[in-house]
Amino acid sequence: MPQSGLPDVSIPRRLSAPAPGWTTTADVIVVGSGIAGLTTALRLRRRVDRVLLVTKTVLDEGSTAWAQGGIAAVMSPEDSPAEHIHDTLVAGVGLCDVDAVRTLVTEGTDAVWDLIALGADFDRGDTGKISLTREGGHHRDRILHAGGDATGREISRALIAALDRVRDDPGIEVIEHALVLDLLTDAEQRVCGVTLHVIGEGQVDGVGAAHARAVVLATGGLGQVYASTTNPSVATGDGMAAALRAGAVLSDLEFVQFHPTVLWLGEGSRGQQPLISEAVRGEGAFLVDEAGERFMLGQHPLADLAPRDVVARAIIARMRETGTDHVYLDCRHLGADFLEHRFPSIVSRCRELGFDPATELLPVAPAQHYASGGVRTDLHGRASLEGLYACGETSCTGVHGANRLASNSLLEGLVFARRIADDLTSRLGAGELPETTPVTADGAPELVRSKRRLDIQRSMTAGAGTVRSATSLAATEQALGDLAARAVTEAADRQGGPQSWETTNLLHVGRALTYAAALREETRGGHVREDFPGRDDDHFLHHVHLRRSDAGLLTAEVVPVPRSNLEGLDLDGSVPLDVLDEDRADGAGSAKPAGRHTNSENGPEETA
Repeated sequence: MPQSGLPDVSIPRRLSAPAPGWTTTADVIVVGSGIAGLTTALRLRRRVDRVLLVTKTVLDEGSTAWAQGGIAAVMSPEDSPAEHIHDTLVAGVGLCDVDAVRTLVTEGTDAVWDLIALGADFDRGDTGKISLTREGGHHRDRILHAGGDATGREISRALIAALDRVRDDPGIEVIEHALVLDLLTDAEQRVCGVTLHVIGEGQVDGVGAAHARAVVLATGGLGQVYASTTNPSVATGDGMAAALRAGAVLSDLEFVQFHPTVLWLGEGSRGQQPLISEAVRGEGAFLVDEAGERFMLGQHPLADLAPRDVVARAIIARMRETGTDHVYLDCRHLGADFLEHRFPSIVSRCRELGFDPATELLPVAPAQHYASGGVRTDLHGRASLEGLYACGETSCTGVHGANRLASNSLLEGLVFARRIADDLTSRLGAGELPETTPVTADGAPELVRSKRRLDIQRSMTAGAGTVRSATSLAATEQALGDLAARAVTEAADRQGGPQSWETTNLLHVGRALTYAAALREETRGGHVREDFPGRDDDHFLHHVHLRRSDAGLLTAEVVPVPRSNLEGLDLDGSVPLDVLDEDRADGAGSAKPAGRHTNSENGPEETA
């Protein structure tokens, strides 16, 4: 077993919570209401007798609604699946599952057309064709967007509208304001339901137990484990933590994407931070330092549109060189009219905060944005525990590898949600996953009081954030271990509440992430080690699989990646010229003239 250099990490089997006071049953429980959860539930509704959709707050408050940039898919005759696959593999720095990437891209186009048929209204040009733009790491215009910079909001609206149309269907039930606590398992460790806490009045209130033949986790990411993130407040790693406690395999947790251009609001700013979409750079904005120098030129053939990890590292390096805590994004040359039309939400938010992108430089710095790792799944969305599925940011399908390509996340949630629904339909129809009885989880539960959340976030940001080292990771684990030990005495007589349960989830995923990061003594993708600044394909071309052992300790397994993953890819920055437009092949930069889009041909939505 690989050695992290950290002490043993103990993970409890369950959270401290009251015994369930009510029960309900379903064939499938879907946890989460972003693109992954809603797509899964809607596709299952007509195929299985009863689907229960559980969401933490209300249907439209998940991460999907916050997605600004768009959804990537091959929609233009100038584009091809091979090019989208290539760009994804380059961004993933050798660790993508090639079969998963191929599945994503080849099934993605039809999935997007189906989304359009469902009612999603993407932006179109004067001819009525769908407008396509470009983001970091892409060599073709393949990003669909809606409302300029409100793509996630439009996708969420369309899916919720589709769900509203079938609210009276007895085959689907929605429970809002419900926090899932732990997974229920039977004597064979098969997942057969969840415990959850519902904030409300009436029969379904407080902690209850929902039994099912299968559970789909689509709870989003873990962004709130850091002090600054673009993620909403609900992104507390609940699904990942519950799966970890139940003994499921989690993979690639060390690969956390820090978005390069998050509006810098000053030292001490905490919580969800305003994102300046990569699409702004896709339309021609560029980065400069305090002296006005375009420091991305010469760093990478795509300059300001290099993959996100490349841009984030370049920003961090320039901040260190200049002794500053931010750089600047220059959008001024795009003009007020174009900015207000193309990015209305971003412009409005910036102006609310005292910045005008049409007339002044925007201060930006990297902040946590996306978790490339999560609950390890196969191509059907199945996790390592029978009866458990995961989708979206909660999962690790292998699509993203060490770094997610821009706008692939919404596509992943869409494509693999469809695959999960199809797999469950087939298995349940064949009599697989029969009803079973959960057993009581062994071991003492754990609860960290909510007032410790900032301590967790500060420790993770300082030691397991944008730049890591053996020393910083050891300090983070020491701090988190102390909080876990303190939880035993602080919460001895407490049974918890939503904020304390969320804080405990952050502790568990934070310790797992720190453990994985300590094992990877190299720099690759979203994982940056200042004590090991180079990529080491000879020793670290592998995934780190973590799971909780029967003894309650975090254990790691190294799963090698075929060296063939590297063939045909120059992971140091250059790309084959045959996948570049002529005007970009010289490497001088990748910004398009303001407002230039390509348009896709009208597709299957004509027949919807």
